[in-house]
Amino acid sequence: MSQAWNPEQIEQALSQLEGWRFEGDSLKKTFTFANFKEAMSFLVRLAFHAEEQDHHPEIFNVYNRVELTLRTHDAGNKVTEKDVKLAQTIEKFNWR
Repeated sequence: MSQAWNPEQIEQALSQLEGWRFEGDSLKKTFTFANFKEAMSFLVRLAFHAEEQDHHPEIFNVYNRVELTLRTHDAGNKVTEKDVKLAQTIEKFNWR
């Protein structure tokens, strides 16, 4: 079972994750792309990384906008190291 992070740990992680926010016991970020094709390309790439880490985000997509929510189910739907690690991975390949 994963260990939920305390507010100080989350705040420290967010200082290194541009555009991410802590909301509703989750890490969240909205990405806006030039068009639907770019948004889908981003999501396909995300899918490979999420599967590799065995940690899957909640995804909402409309046309060129992608909203991600990260939280860990086995930690009571709280933020854990898994969420921060996936957010860091996303920032490494995100071109927006």
